[in-house]
Amino acid sequence: MLFGSISYLNLLPFQLFLKKNLKSSAAKMSFRYKRAVPSQINASLKHGSINAAFISSIQSPNFKCTNLGIIAHKKVYSVFSIPGKREIDPASATSNHLAKVLSLEGKVLIGDAALKYYLDGGEGIDLAEAWYEKTGLPFVFARLCYNRHGKVINKLANDFTQTKVKIPQYILKQEAKKRGITTKQLSWYLEHIYYKMDYRAERSLKLFLNA
Repeated sequence: MLFGSISYLNLLPFQLFLKKNLKSSAAKMSFRYKRAVPSQINASLKHGSINAAFISSIQSPNFKCTNLGIIAHKKVYSVFSIPGKREIDPASATSNHLAKVLSLEGKVLIGDAALKYYLDGGEGIDLAEAWYEKTGLPFVFARLCYNRHGKVINKLANDFTQTKVKIPQYILKQEAKKRGITTKQLSWYLEHIYYKMDYRAERSLKLFLNA
């Protein structure tokens, strides 16, 4: 199975969960990873060059999806519209469309670069917060979808929702160093992300897709 992987911090708990739960050598060998930005992962799943991935929520109706998403209630701290001329983020699909739905001008910035921008004192409009102010709902940025191996992927998704993932201190330090932030900032950021698609997330996604 070829699993699409995005190297953003918001997926760190799930990536660690996968490593821990693929215990046997056979299982580990059957999982391979293709790393890319969200827009590239969307295309790879569509073309069948990967079998499963967290993809942009705006593309999710085209696939079979699990009960997992990347969801933020109110603020997300890693997706912004920052002052300046209107400019999309080529790595994104959902966030670019969200900015359009919200009628926001400025440059769209997503992912770890956006988080670092905020932590360094950068100013901008948090798109999850703007969506919440408009709708009173959380925002679904991505969903775990697949084109093959549905039984396996859905079991992994269900198991993940019932697991509290503890990130070892050495990994926190390693991941924080890569991004030029502190371990405290990394842990704080992950507190604002949740993954299970509850009824409010489902309602929000439907509203967004019909906007």
